[in-house]
Amino acid sequence: MLLIFGGLPASGKSTISKGVATEPNAVHVRVDTIEQTLKNEGFNKVYSEGYAIAYVIAADNLSLGSTVVADSVNSIKITRDAWRLVGESVGVPVIEIEIVCSDQEEHKRRIETRISNIERLAQPTWEEVLTQEYEPWIQEKYVIDSAGESPEKTVRKNAVPDCTGIN
Repeated sequence: MLLIFGGLPASGKSTISKGVATEPNAVHVRVDTIEQTLKNEGFNKVYSEGYAIAYVIAADNLSLGSTVVADSVNSIKITRDAWRLVGESVGVPVIEIEIVCSDQEEHKRRIETRISNIERLAQPTWEEVLTQEYEPWIQEKYVIDSAGESPEKTVRKNAVPDCTGIN
């Protein structure tokens, strides 16, 4: 199974997707980690390379029978379609999950106080989050709102069919 997570920075998607990925036989593939590693290794500009690498890693692990939890902002239709194609090409079920934080003040506070767990990961400003390209997500998806509680609590209380790790 391929679980495709998306959402704006500091919406809670990485914490929630990591919580889901603690299930046995699950692999967490985070595009931010790949992109930052490329930058740390001397690639000055990273565009679609991080996603391209993530798709291949996901397909490899899906082919081995692992559940893959894909974690990325996933802000445009082309990346959402590409993630879906990864699962379909391997013949596994695909579930798309958008994480939102509907409380704008809480979301802003998260942006302003977050600490990276990735070496030298550049953190976006609140203004950058507000102006980031984020196309409407028109595909069938689950929406999980993390406002008003910690992402860890959101993991425990939300259920997505066939995703036992979210309970």
